Amino acid sequence: MTATHPAVSLEQRIRRLEDRIEIGELISRYGLAMDDRDMATLPDLFTADVVIRARDGSMSASGRDAAVAMFRRRLAALGPSNHVTHDRIISFDDAQPDVAQGIVLSHAELSLRGVAKVAAIRYRDTYRRENGHWRFGEREIAFMYFVDAVDYVDTLGPGVALRNRVLGEPRRADWPEGGTTWKAFYGE
Repeated sequence: MTATHPAVSLEQRIRRLEDRIEIGELISRYGLAMDDRDMATLPDLFTADVVIRARDGSMSASGRDAAVAMFRRRLAALGPSNHVTHDRIISFDDAQPDVAQGIVLSHAELSLRGVAKVAAIRYRDTYRRENGHWRFGEREIAFMYFVDAVDYVDTLGPGVALRNRVLGEPRRADWPEGGTTWKAFYGE
């Protein structure tokens, strides 16, 4: 059975599909720019007032120039990297047609100071249409793990909450243990 949308025109529905595709490509272009060290492309992915932060405090920048400078410094410490996005959930608010929210599930394989690393990442994004194109307005990065590749198997064992090692020393993972549904499930 096909759902009908009496309050939304066919043109509006097509525009929303086009927006989803463009935001999906924005997300992919971010990973490619990171992996290719494409500093010429990076600024165009962000709004002028973008805010980038990592939940664990390892990254923080406000404004396009500051975000690009931060990524330039971080990428300089890396060898080859491979950012892979998996699923994404994008939501829109009809009252704000030029703003969307997203959650992106992702993994990264990289080399940091010559050591192979793996990371499970969730991005919480705000996208804004600026000058006719979707860009990141906010991007929060959260890690389930960020570990040496040789330690990967050990990090998912029972009770291993200190599996975020992006800054070197073991820190609590950003998710899932801290989430409200996780805590409710386990009676915490």
